[in-house]
Parts: sequence; structure tokens; C-alpha cells
Amino acid sequence: VVSTQSTGHYYITNNLRMSGEVLLSRVERFSAAHRLFLRHLSNEENFKIYNKCSWEHGHGHNYKVEVRVKAKPDEKTGMVMDIAILKKDIQDLIATVDHKFIDKDVPWFATRPSTVENICIFFYEELAKKMPAGVKLNKVKVWETEKNIASYKG
Repeated sequence: VVSTQSTGHYYITNNLRMSGEVLLSRVERFSAAHRLFLRHLSNEENFKIYNKCSWEHGHGHNYKVEVRVKAKPDEKTGMVMDIAILKKDIQDLIATVDHKFIDKDVPWFATRPSTVENICIFFYEELAKKMPAGVKLNKVKVWETEKNIASYKG
């Protein structure tokens, strides 16, 4: 910020305006079923850990996913990244879980329980591979319900 003594006005120079990093977020939604259980434990042991969420036939949620990236805006475009590319990358990943039984249909969960925490990590790890040069995946946040939310920063 630069001040002009005579007018008392403040203005931001181009060099200062683009010097910081900006957080850009995109929100998408999907629906899926899952069952919280550990394969090496009995149904009774799983019920002690996960209660009704371990029932054999599972249950479903309408999930919300927020993906946040961080970078300096491009000098020419003023964008951190093309939001359409971020949207497509998220939607491509959502296609692998949307209207699926996560534990049975998504290989990443073959050895991990499909907790909201692990769903968050899954999204983070998969999307981090797709970030363009100079852009960092900052955080993924997943709402399993309005009250059950996890976030992961990697």
C-alpha cells in the first residue's frame, strides 16, 4: 500500500497487489452408501466401535465436498487457476463415488474404513495429483451430514 501525502489517498501498486497467495474454493455434492467396519473384526466388535453405522447393509449420505487451492494469481488472467478445470477434476473424482457403495466399489477403501475422515483424505490425495504447476491443494472439507464434517490439509 502506498500513500500519497498530498491527497491522503491510498492505492495498491500492481507489484503489491499480486504478491500474496489467494485461496480459491469449489463446492460439489454427491450421494453414496457406506458401512463403517474393519474387515479383520467380527460384526460384534465392529458394532462396539461403529454402532449402527456398522450394520451389514450400510447406509447413505448426501455429501458436500469443498476443495480449496492456493496460489499467487496469474499476472495476466488474475486467476489462481481456471475454475472450470478444478470443477472438472472434482467432478471426475466424484463420478467414482457418486451413487456407489464406497466400501465395495472404490478400491482405495478396500483396506480402509469409509469414515468421513478417510473420504476427506481420499479426495485430497487424488486431487493433489492433478494440481497445475504453481498451485497447491490447500484443504479438502467433507460434510457427511450438516453436523458431521471433516477437513484435511495433507
